[in-house]
Formats: sequence, structure tokens, C-alpha cells
Amino acid sequence: MCRTNRSTWLVSVLIGAWLASGACEQQSASSDASGAPPATGPIRVGHYGSLTGPQASFGVATSNGIRMAIEEFNAAGGLNGRRIELIEYDTKGDAREAGAVVQRLVSSDRVVAVLGEVASGLSLAAAPICQENRVPMISPSSTNPRVTKAGDYIFRICFIDPFQGYVGAKFAREQLQSSRAACLFDQSAPYSVGLNEAFRKEYTALGGTITTEQAYNEGDQDFTAQLSTIRATNPDLVYIPGYYTDVANIALQARRLGITVPLLGGDGWESPKLVDIGGAAIEGAYFSNHYSPEDPDPRIQAYVAKYKAKYGDTPESMATLGYDAAVLLFDAMKRAKSLAGPDLRDAISATKDFQGVTGKVTIDQDRNAVKPAVILQVREGKMRWVATVEPRR
Repeated sequence: MCRTNRSTWLVSVLIGAWLASGACEQQSASSDASGAPPATGPIRVGHYGSLTGPQASFGVATSNGIRMAIEEFNAAGGLNGRRIELIEYDTKGDAREAGAVVQRLVSSDRVVAVLGEVASGLSLAAAPICQENRVPMISPSSTNPRVTKAGDYIFRICFIDPFQGYVGAKFAREQLQSSRAACLFDQSAPYSVGLNEAFRKEYTALGGTITTEQAYNEGDQDFTAQLSTIRATNPDLVYIPGYYTDVANIALQARRLGITVPLLGGDGWESPKLVDIGGAAIEGAYFSNHYSPEDPDPRIQAYVAKYKAKYGDTPESMATLGYDAAVLLFDAMKRAKSLAGPDLRDAISATKDFQGVTGKVTIDQDRNAVKPAVILQVREGKMRWVATVEPRR
């Protein structure tokens, strides 16, 4: 028994020494006693996005924009010679997966900041994790206003749905001369629900009438019942605040049912697949968006040229918002006292008149971006600029 006790004691000492050594090494490698990130070596930044799944077009484009921004920043010397290292995970378009990978980013990968997601529902799942761990998160394109309400570490570089709803309603009433609009939205997507509410509020405030509001769920294929109800109310416009795959299928079925009035929607429409799937049915439709690659602004055209040279495609808004989110983060890093969460948060919060590709951005007291929006129209299979709407002051 005495030998057993002595053996146990020796093992305990050895294990204790090993753990102490490992803890010291880990502390010096990943953080100091205050939890601050290391002062030397690569700076880890996380990105979580839908690289596969129903919104893969959005996630891949966002990743492309982020990667291009990182390459440019590193090529210019990084942050005082320190390079940015991107840690990226696929959410597969699933909210639970989004929460799991963001937990990994902040706990295991020890990133100093997180970029993502596109879909508001996935950002809503991940934001509380970043907030709890005091890691700043910047969503490139989640427009639901609830996202940044998770706490003072959660930001976005896109406009929010109350403004996007105003943009759509103002365009419908003033430019399309619409007075009777029907709405068809995805009740399973916070983005779609929120944007529909914003449009309804603004449209009716401007004197318009909503003839009916019909709902569907993600994954639905047959919209005949909802569209038949819409047709019976005789609207002069159909507002569809959904994602591109659903919108394209809805447009096809609407035209087959004889609904010929204009279709209008939001930034969830923007993807080449909208036209690939919708074809002639989506021709002439309008949607609010974050920028237009056709804008003659030299800054925008220089960015478009660089993106085309790198990826062989014209950059969509999701790519450009990913780019802007990363560049804004790097700008904040330069201004921050340190890369510790509170200091980086304060620097992002202080952002004013940041000149991004998608417009001049000021972060307001709710950590939302105050910036303009554009209206695009599908014409001859291309998404053409129609109008720019400045933010309400």
C-alpha cells in the first residue's frame, strides 16, 4: 500500500509538472494572463459561411471577397509586419452548425475577430457565442435588425432591413406607381420575415395598400396555392423578400398562373442562379441591393477589375460586402489600442465615414452601418443599376 501511495504521488507530481509546463507554454503562445491575444506571429481571423447548401452562392462569394482583402492587406505589410491568417468553416446553411463552428473559432482557434454570416438566422445563432467570449463579430450581410442586438461585440457592414424595406417601398410607390401590393415571404427565415414586416410598414405609411400576405417555408417547391390567392386580390406589384432559389421558382410559377405585374424584392435575390433558374420569368424584376458593379466610380471599377482578374467573375454584393467587412476590420485593428476584444470592439464602434466599395460607412450606436442602397433590375439576363437611395438621417 505504501508503494502504491508513493507511485500515485510520483505520477501526480509528474502530471502536475507536465500540466503546469503545458499551461505556461499555452499562455505564452495564445494569450497572457488577461486573455489578450499574442503580440507576435500571425493574427487569426475567423470566417463562418454557407460554403455548401442552399445558400452556397452567397457563402463562396463572401469567402472570395474576404480572401482577396486579406491577400492585399498582407501584401502591404499586414499589421506592423504581422500577417492575417484566415480560419474558415462551412456552416452548410445550418444554424446549429453555425453555432458549433463559431464556438470552435473562439475557443479552440482563438481568433481575434469573426466575420460572418450572410443569412440572418445563422448570424443570430452565432452572435451570442461571440458576445459571451468578447470576440468582435462583423456580419457582412445579415440585414435582420435583431442580429446586432445580441450585444456590444456584434456589428454589421450592411444596411438593415428597416432601411431596405423603406427603399423598396419608396421605389414601389414613387417610381413604379404601385398602390396595391401583395407579399409572399419565407416564414422560416428571419431575414424574410423581418424584411416583409419592414416593407409592409413603409409601404402603408406611404399610402399603399397590402392586398394579402402569403407565407411559405424553406424547401417548398409548389407555390400554387399562395400565388392563386395573390392573383385573386388583383395587386399591381408582388413583393418577394426571399432568397434567390425560391424567388426564381416563384417567378416561374407566377408567370405560368398569369401574374404579369412587376416583382420586387431584396438583397437575397442577388445571385447568377436567379437568372439561371428564373430565365424569362424574372426578366424586368427589381430588387434592392448593396452596390452595382456597373457604378462608374473609379474606386468601384478598380475593385471590380481586381476581382475579375483573380476569380474570373464579376463580384456580386456578397463578395463585395465580405471584402468591405474585412477591410473595415483591418482599419479598426490599426486604430485599436491592442487586439484584445474590448479594445478591438471600441475601435470598430468608433468607425466613421469608412470608405468601402459598397459606400461610405458609419457605425451607429446600435452597431449598424449607416450607408446607401441601390435598386437593380434584371434586364437581358443582367442586373442593371436603376437608382441609388441615400440613408435616412
